[in-house]
Amino acid sequence: MTALARWCHRHRLAVVLLWIALLLGLGAAAVVSGSKYSSSFSLKDTDSAKANQLLSAEFPGQNGDAATVVWHDSAGSVRSAAVESRVGAALGSIARMPGVIQVTSPYTGGGNGQVSADGHTAYASVQLDGGKAAPSAAQLRTLVQTAQQASTGGLAVEVGGSAVQGTEQSPDSNSELVGVIAAAVVLFAVFGSLFAMALPILTGVAGVGGGILAIGLLSHAMNVADFAPTLGALIGLGVGIDYALFIVTRFRCALRSGLPVGEAIGTAVNTSGRAVLFAGATVCIALLGMMVLGLGFLDGVALAASVTVAFTVLASLTLLPATLGLLGLRVFGRRERRRLALGGWSEDTHGTEDKRGWWRRWAGSVERRPRLMSLLALALMVILAVPVLSLRLGASDSGNDPAGTTTRKAYDLMAEGFGPGVNGPLTLVADLSSTSGSAASSQTALAHDTASVNSTASVKSTASIKSTALANLVVALEKTPGVAAVDLGAQSADGRVEVINVVPTTSPESKQTTNLITTLRQRVIPQAEAGSGLKVYVGGLTAVYADFASVLGGKLPLFVGLIAALGFLLLVVAFRCLLVPLTAAVMNLIAAAASFGVVTGFFEWGWGSDKLGMGGAGPVEAFLPVMMVAILFGLSMDYQVFLVSRMHEEWVRHRDNARAVKIGQVETARVITAAATIMICVFCAFAFGSQRVIGEFGIGLATAVALDAFVLRTVLVPAVMHLFGRANWWLPAWLDRILPHLHVESDPHHIALPAQRRRPRVGVIANGPAPAASYD
Repeated sequence: MTALARWCHRHRLAVVLLWIALLLGLGAAAVVSGSKYSSSFSLKDTDSAKANQLLSAEFPGQNGDAATVVWHDSAGSVRSAAVESRVGAALGSIARMPGVIQVTSPYTGGGNGQVSADGHTAYASVQLDGGKAAPSAAQLRTLVQTAQQASTGGLAVEVGGSAVQGTEQSPDSNSELVGVIAAAVVLFAVFGSLFAMALPILTGVAGVGGGILAIGLLSHAMNVADFAPTLGALIGLGVGIDYALFIVTRFRCALRSGLPVGEAIGTAVNTSGRAVLFAGATVCIALLGMMVLGLGFLDGVALAASVTVAFTVLASLTLLPATLGLLGLRVFGRRERRRLALGGWSEDTHGTEDKRGWWRRWAGSVERRPRLMSLLALALMVILAVPVLSLRLGASDSGNDPAGTTTRKAYDLMAEGFGPGVNGPLTLVADLSSTSGSAASSQTALAHDTASVNSTASVKSTASIKSTALANLVVALEKTPGVAAVDLGAQSADGRVEVINVVPTTSPESKQTTNLITTLRQRVIPQAEAGSGLKVYVGGLTAVYADFASVLGGKLPLFVGLIAALGFLLLVVAFRCLLVPLTAAVMNLIAAAASFGVVTGFFEWGWGSDKLGMGGAGPVEAFLPVMMVAILFGLSMDYQVFLVSRMHEEWVRHRDNARAVKIGQVETARVITAAATIMICVFCAFAFGSQRVIGEFGIGLATAVALDAFVLRTVLVPAVMHLFGRANWWLPAWLDRILPHLHVESDPHHIALPAQRRRPRVGVIANGPAPAASYD
């Protein structure tokens, strides 16, 4: 690490230019190739996936998304000549647009049932191409504009559908700016220098910029969700600024100790840089660990987020040392530069010798009352985690879109005119070719052994079986509670596949709709299939979301267990003890549960989501817990390494647990809380006014980081370690012999100082401020 830092320092201008060239090159490639993000949640081998496969095979080009143009005339009827003329012209223009396969209007023969009973509302279905000719985001926005141009004073025209939703629900363009400004305020409060404040922001922005551009290129090679760039920016900006904060803090400490700029950079990268590399690697490993779940949709998201984190780590270890070399002592304010030039020691307010400091007094309180402090902290975590017991995974529908969006308005108009279920119909796909087996097989065999007349009779008998089974299914569907309407849809040209559209009585995100899907699959459809050889699959976007939640919910406990075990093993290797890693793993699980509890109350119970423009009460996105566990694992590992590495250093030096815990807490608390405050500001900036899924990540991660920094690392961890005493650092001798040696930090006890200056020597920790000063 030292060699890398020295090389970047010697060639600092070249490194900065290389980074500029890298960003410009990625940007040019992104402009030329564009992006190809996906909104597909389909999982292999699920019922909905099989339905979509049949539709793709029998109706090529028609397996893409569908948009819905809905219009409402509050004063008159949508059947009036004036309304038909205006809306019909707009639908005609839409039908001629690229990527549009078909428009089914109530003003044509195929639009039966698309006018509400009161005559005030109507809708047209717009089938979009699902292949290479699928409409781009710009074309979809043109479609929306064309439809809305038909609006008049009393006529409202809106457009709904998942494809349109993806183009509308992009995060607020000011989210990144707000997050950066908030981070800048915190950094200036910590450093008191504009240059020191700017360095972490420059590093974080460069890393995130490179990561997002790379994600756009990655979307051409694999399925990457359309929200992946925003999620990558959210994570990358938070960790990138934090990583740079640790290195800049250590660089300033090394300069105060009397080291020249080049050696100070080497010291900072060899200590804090090691911890940054370790923390970034753990985040990437945790994110990429989602690939073992076998969920294709999450693979692209995991890789995209990992790419952004990797870019931020690369920027912290190369671009930041180069810019530190360019600025040198200007990382200090003018007053402190003058004091350093005169050879005076600038007292650091977070040094442990400051016995009047707030953190020292707080650490003393935790040391004196560890049982009370640990019980209070644990009680807070448990209370916040209680709502997680009612966590319901799923997917929010357009009814939870921000109130001003066209998708939300279209959803409300459709629900009011036709009932909420029309916004998420179920698509039952019947495979008629499967009737050649079972009951029909005897008829086929008989046809080979009889005359032509008997063969014809056999075919008629098979056709009768098909029609009877389908008729029985339609009757059963109409009688099923929770079904509002049943409609026979298209039939494939060869007669192999028939489509049945089922409209539930409840909204797509409703628990009752999920229960209806289960009822259809487990009772209604099997009864109709019995003895006929008919095979029917339940598809449609609502069924896809239900399958996704079911599969992820089943794999979540295993994934959480694997992540906790991985964190335990890494900390055992890093600190060569058992109890500290074990308590860290347990506390991380408690913190994750508490953050999920807050997300449950905020979004599923609707305590604050609607007020902040992220929709009303609804289920939590199915993939949120898996991704949050992976992200939180890496973030909590960073703070745990930061805190415990300083404690471990003091334990190795003095073998005094109380002293080690107290000094470690005092010396790391200020930087931990500052870093956490930056992350909280960034996460909240992305959450407010953004699309719901990003809002869930933002609120969940901000809560988790706040609990981790202000409850776990400053209260619960030190209190429990005081209670356990020397047992914290115990490791069986046989295990010590076989464990590999992993040095998160370099030798913390030796820093070469200029011989002519007798200055306080500052110990070096993994990624933060200096430990207690000692004199030669």
